[in-house]
Amino acid sequence: MAKSKRIHVAVGVIQNPDGDVFISRRHAHLHQGNKWEFPGGKVEADEDVYQALCRELLEECNIKVQAAAPFTAISFDYPDKQVLLDVWVVTEFHGAVRQQEGQEWAWVPLHQLDAYPFPEANQPIIERLQAQTAR
Repeated sequence: MAKSKRIHVAVGVIQNPDGDVFISRRHAHLHQGNKWEFPGGKVEADEDVYQALCRELLEECNIKVQAAAPFTAISFDYPDKQVLLDVWVVTEFHGAVRQQEGQEWAWVPLHQLDAYPFPEANQPIIERLQAQTAR
């Protein structure tokens, strides 16, 4: 089986003033369905990662990103798909965060993220977030 092209994904870690993180559950019919994820989506050919992040978070979460900083990049190979997660921490935004695509969503304290099943590619994001709060 030939490897497919790696999918470049802009991922946003959105925290509220209490430090909780916004996550949503993937629709059952999607790759890694019913697992929880940080919002984001595919980087299109005509945009950079920050532009993709802003577009995706407006579409998915109803917010306009005003400031975000690169956090980490993770290359991960599933048996059926290869992804590059370009993860950014959203430090300022305008609007009330809500899930626009009909998915279940939650604000979760960092120390409770382990209680939610995430796709395997997301584990390094969770570990790094939790390590920063443990300091």
